Amino acid sequence: MGKKKKNPDEELTGTALVKETNRRIRLARTYWDAHKNGACRLERKRALGLYERLTEIEKQQIPQVLRVWLRYRSEKYFGDHRTPPGSKHKKKDR
Repeated sequence: MGKKKKNPDEELTGTALVKETNRRIRLARTYWDAHKNGACRLERKRALGLYERLTEIEKQQIPQVLRVWLRYRSEKYFGDHRTPPGSKHKKKDR
């Protein structure tokens, strides 16, 4: 039986948490620019998880451009109102 993978993100605090959040948002934006939507969605989800753990003071340390992309612009494309990935809609031919 294999070892259970440890999630190092759970151990991050303070400056390390801010840096990792910045890194993940930038990585998600890179995937977005490369049209890799699945990878972008995953990294955005991870970045949001880290972002939600930040205090208000730590959130202010995230550059505004990254905060805007994470919270607002990307919500337009990845929000709950969008069709989830992997679902196929079939049209009936008559």
